[in-house]
Amino acid sequence: MNMDNESLRLFFQLIIGGIIVGSIYGLVALGFVLIYKATDIINFAQGELMMFGAYICYGLITDFKIPFLAAFLLTLVFSTCLGILIEVLILRPMVGEPIFSVIMITIALATLLRSIVGLIWGHDVYPFPTPFSDKPLDLFGLSLLPIEITTCVAVLGLVILFFLFFKYSRVGIAMRATAFNQKYALLMGISVRKIFSLAWVFASVVASIGGIFLAGMFYIHTNMSFIGLKVFPAVVLGGIDSIAGAMLGSLIVGVAENLAGGYLSQIFGSGIKELSAFFILIIVLMIKPYGLFGKEEVIRV
Repeated sequence: MNMDNESLRLFFQLIIGGIIVGSIYGLVALGFVLIYKATDIINFAQGELMMFGAYICYGLITDFKIPFLAAFLLTLVFSTCLGILIEVLILRPMVGEPIFSVIMITIALATLLRSIVGLIWGHDVYPFPTPFSDKPLDLFGLSLLPIEITTCVAVLGLVILFFLFFKYSRVGIAMRATAFNQKYALLMGISVRKIFSLAWVFASVVASIGGIFLAGMFYIHTNMSFIGLKVFPAVVLGGIDSIAGAMLGSLIVGVAENLAGGYLSQIFGSGIKELSAFFILIIVLMIKPYGLFGKEEVIRV
C-alpha cells in the first residue's frame, strides 16, 4: 500500500512539475504566436530574447545591486525598447522581402544576442538571485517551491490579461484585425506598422518574464536560449496561429517531458526527455497537420 502511495505521489509530482515548466514554455510560445499572427514571420530568436531578458535582470541585481522587483520592472522596460528597436531597425527594412530572408534575419538576430551575452557575462552557469525561499512547501503531499507557485500564478494572470486585452481593448481588436487580413486592416485605418512593433514588444516582454522565472527555478546560462527550439514543437502542436493552442501545446510538452524523464529515462537514457516533445509533434501532425487548434488553409487548384 505504501508503495502504491509513493508511486501515486511521484506521478502527481511529475505532472505538477511538468505543468510548471510547461507554463514557462507557454510564455515563450506566446511570443511565437503573437509575431506570427501579426507578421506571418516565425521568430527563431524567441529563445534568445528570453535568455537576454533573464541576463539583463541578473546584471541589474548583481552588478548594480538593484532589488529584485525593481530589476524585474526595469527589465520589462528594457524588453519593450528592445522589441521596438528590433522591429524598426531590423525587420521593418525587410518588408516586402521573401519570408525566407526574414526568417534568416531572425536566426542571425539569435546568434547576435547569444554572442552579446557571451561577451558580457561569459558562458558559465550562475545561480539566479531571487527573493523566494529555497524551502519547499508541502501541498497535499506534493513538494513545491515558492517560485514555482508564483510562476503558475503569474502565467495564469498573464493569459487572462492577454485574453481580455485581445477581446475588449481597441488595440487588441486592431491586432486581431491585422492578423486576420493586413490589407483590410489598412483600409480600416489601422496602422499595421504600429501593430508589428507592438507584436514584437509583447513577444520580447513575455519572453523576458519566462526567462526570469526559468532562471530563478534552475540556473542562468547561455544554453537556456535553446528552450526556444524545444518550445517550437509545442507551438506547432497547438497551432501556430492560436494563442490557446500554444498554451495547451506547451503544457502537453512540459508534462510529457517530465513523465518521460521520470519513467523512461532509466530505460532509454536521459535523452528521451528532450526527444519526447518531437515524438508527440510527429504523431499529432500525422493526424492534424495544422495542429490542435490551427486554422486549416484550403488551397484550390
